[in-house]
Amino acid sequence: MTLSESHKKILFHFVLWSIWLHLSLSNAPEDEIYERALLIGSLILLTHIPLFVINTEILIPKLLHKKGVNLYFWSLMAAIAVFALLHYTLLDVYFELMHKERPKNGFKISKGMVALILVAAISTGYSLVNFVANQEKRQQEKQKEHLQSELSFLRSQISPHFIFNVLNSIVYLIRSKSDLAEPVTLKLSELMRYMLYESESDQIGLDKEVSYLKNYIELQKVRFEEDVTIHANLDGDTSGHVIEPMLLIPFVENAFKHGVGMVINPIIDIDLQVKGDELTFTVKNKIAPESIQDKDHSSGIGLKNVQRRLELLYPDRHKMTITQDHEWFEVKLYLSQK
Repeated sequence: MTLSESHKKILFHFVLWSIWLHLSLSNAPEDEIYERALLIGSLILLTHIPLFVINTEILIPKLLHKKGVNLYFWSLMAAIAVFALLHYTLLDVYFELMHKERPKNGFKISKGMVALILVAAISTGYSLVNFVANQEKRQQEKQKEHLQSELSFLRSQISPHFIFNVLNSIVYLIRSKSDLAEPVTLKLSELMRYMLYESESDQIGLDKEVSYLKNYIELQKVRFEEDVTIHANLDGDTSGHVIEPMLLIPFVENAFKHGVGMVINPIIDIDLQVKGDELTFTVKNKIAPESIQDKDHSSGIGLKNVQRRLELLYPDRHKMTITQDHEWFEVKLYLSQK
């Protein structure tokens, strides 16, 4: 159970002033313990705690952080002087009520000043520690917000690019074999449902991502029929594993974009291996020799995006390699869940 900030503050004050009272009474004579407890308890409640609160809640946030050290220092000195005067007055009231004379060697104003200075020092240290902790917390939240914004931007780049490719597939089917346009459109609706309702999650089941890939590959098989040889092995044990959504599709998209067209006897090979907490995903496609020089401006956008997402989401837990020769282009991703 995690304590709230207010509960942490209450607990801190309870522990601090309990220890403070105990230390103040540690040298008290046994026959005066109750009287001393009454006196010291009153001093804590009326001088020490108020000084602590004024310093932490008013002087430091409103003067030290906003006006500078000089104004804060002299304001703190003035506050200590006021509470020292109150401390001295309370001692007079106490001894008068108890019908006692002030001891010559005890309860001197110097001891009261030392106690108040210690309270001021502790409260200042407490506030500065909290300030540093809050600054670090805000920095972490800022970094998290920046990360989320960047990931959203990267996803927004991938999704329209993917939809553009699939719509090209449907246009092709409408022009060539209109009887297949309807089932492919339904398949597209399944893919878009995944993109709309699943891809906004931080992580999803790996089985859902694999199902999404299978739908995409089936759609492309319908489009290309026998013109492209497609080998897909996506039967690894995906149960119990999670992944960032839309992370694997850019590999496959890239293969279909640059592995068909002017390529002679195009082949696309997709392989997914899951062993324990390790995932290996390999996508390989044939390329035309002239495609190296003739790639369009948008070439590789998906792979660049997925590389950046991997750096943000899986630092030190991934390895992505790209190899290319005169005939084949291969991308391999190694991903560890731990």
